[in-house]
Amino acid sequence: MNFFKFPQLSHMLVPGAVTLILAVGGGLAHAQESVVAGTRSIVDASSPSTTAENGSPIAETMSGHPMYVDYLLSAGDSIRIQVYQNPDLTIETRVSENGVITYPLVGALYVGGRSLASAENVIAQSLKAGGYLQKPQVNITLLLARGNQVSVLGLVARPGRFSLDTVNTRLSDILASAGGTLGGGDDVAIVTGLRDGKAFRQQVDIPSIFIDANHSSDLVLQGGDSIYVHRAPVFYIYGEAQRSGSYRIERDMTIMQALAQGGGVTSRGSENRLRLHRRFSDGRVLQIDPKLTDLVLPNDVLFVKESMF
Repeated sequence: MNFFKFPQLSHMLVPGAVTLILAVGGGLAHAQESVVAGTRSIVDASSPSTTAENGSPIAETMSGHPMYVDYLLSAGDSIRIQVYQNPDLTIETRVSENGVITYPLVGALYVGGRSLASAENVIAQSLKAGGYLQKPQVNITLLLARGNQVSVLGLVARPGRFSLDTVNTRLSDILASAGGTLGGGDDVAIVTGLRDGKAFRQQVDIPSIFIDANHSSDLVLQGGDSIYVHRAPVFYIYGEAQRSGSYRIERDMTIMQALAQGGGVTSRGSENRLRLHRRFSDGRVLQIDPKLTDLVLPNDVLFVKESMF
């Protein structure tokens, strides 16, 4: 239909309103109802299917960017179920550990791993199949996403458990909710969990997500994931240094920069008389006469000797 030929219809189209996609000449296309940020839309199910990393369907915006369309129910989630013009069927319930809810008239229903729209359809079909309602219109509201939670541990401002509000919640989102890493925290976050029933572990360089635009490292999290931020690697300096002690290793730090971190050498010391103790994974400790341009590694111990003159 060309709406420009019907001005009385064109002015009724409001941006953000619900849009029905009709297959002209082929009848109504099979459509799947979904929820996007609280607004209902119709997604053409005959188009090529696209799924997120966790199996959630994805629609595409007009600009071609992916848009995750619904939240997947999980054990522990609290929901409210309402049926239009049937207030006696309104209940608030919790998804059990095996993904089941108990609903009046129809009994136990499996909704774990389903989108809100899919769970609505399951309840509606059960009410219709049982002969209780002819055309039930079911609405589910997510009250508390307790099942899809991740744990954040280590050197962050607010360690704890955080809910995944959407199916495309990423690592950077949860770290922001936890207040970010502390000054003594590492630049690397360790993410562990399950993917396809198998143990999953990945180290993510946090700054590279933004500095190098490495968005693929900004993982999409799933319920049950754990994020751990270890303490930042350090080196040690002593001897004829102004400020002996331990210091955080910055990116690509050299021996010269390590000396500067320790305040430089004293009047009796010499930057040309250095000894480096480096421990390897097998426990061996090697003594090295380092160059000022050598890189500092975690747990290096730098000794500044006295000047010969």
